[in-house]
Amino acid sequence: MTRYECAVDAARVVAIDTHVHVEKDHHGHLSLPGEVLDAAAKYFKAPTERMTIDETAQYYRERSMAAVVFTVDATTALGHAPNSTEEIAAGAARNNDVLIPFGSVDPKADGAADKARRQVEELGVRGFKFHPSLQDFDPGDERYFPIYAVIEEYGLPAIFHTGQTGIGARMPGGYGIKLGLSNPMLLDVVAATFPRMDLIMAHPSVPWQDEAIAVATHKGNVYIDLSGWSPKYFPPALVKQANSLLQDKVLFASDFPLLTPERWMRDFDALEIKDEVRPKILKNNAARLLGLGTDTPPAGSSEEVESRA
Repeated sequence: MTRYECAVDAARVVAIDTHVHVEKDHHGHLSLPGEVLDAAAKYFKAPTERMTIDETAQYYRERSMAAVVFTVDATTALGHAPNSTEEIAAGAARNNDVLIPFGSVDPKADGAADKARRQVEELGVRGFKFHPSLQDFDPGDERYFPIYAVIEEYGLPAIFHTGQTGIGARMPGGYGIKLGLSNPMLLDVVAATFPRMDLIMAHPSVPWQDEAIAVATHKGNVYIDLSGWSPKYFPPALVKQANSLLQDKVLFASDFPLLTPERWMRDFDALEIKDEVRPKILKNNAARLLGLGTDTPPAGSSEEVESRA
């Protein structure tokens, strides 16, 4: 299998979408149970036609954007195998001008830390995605620290879902998904314990927005992505901090395919964001975090690991 090597030229893209799900593989297998994906699409009023990795690449290429792509391995919690991270990484390697693959491991599975290491070394993933509510785990529990230790060792970032989720929304019992596991305060101990692992809190963290702002303000290695919500619904406190204290730590992210980048950017245009802050949110902060088009070594490279040691 070809190992992913990034060829994204940050100077040539208009934006970097840091939160994109690949919901279908080339065999038609879905990343989550069909009824869960259908319910989420209904909740977001999104189309139910899902794209493969190559279709996703073409979609972003046509829009002159780069995208961080991933699946979520919640096999233990859901009894449903995710899409293959191997296939996602291979697809990203074919489309390395626009795609950046993140890995995923089931935190509750035996050997999760070893699997994370293999995904970095063999596949070339450039970060990891976790969804504590979907994967049914407390991210601050020390049982999962060996996974983070591997991620920190390679100098890679990790995205953690925070706040409310459209997955399981309006289904009986929310499909058993527990919202409390995605309280951003549970990530404070992770950021404190692994200071050389950049941690991205995904989504406006409703109903815990103030908690997310507190963690991102206090911890230098914590960022916020703005996925899953139209900007016109962003909490005022988040907009205020994105314009000031957190202007270097907030990232454009759509949650595609549940929310399209066109919809997000159209509503972002109407948001009261300072002119000098807009390019930071749309591209520059992510480019710096991911080591694209800057003097920063690419995440996971030997130079990056040495610089963090």
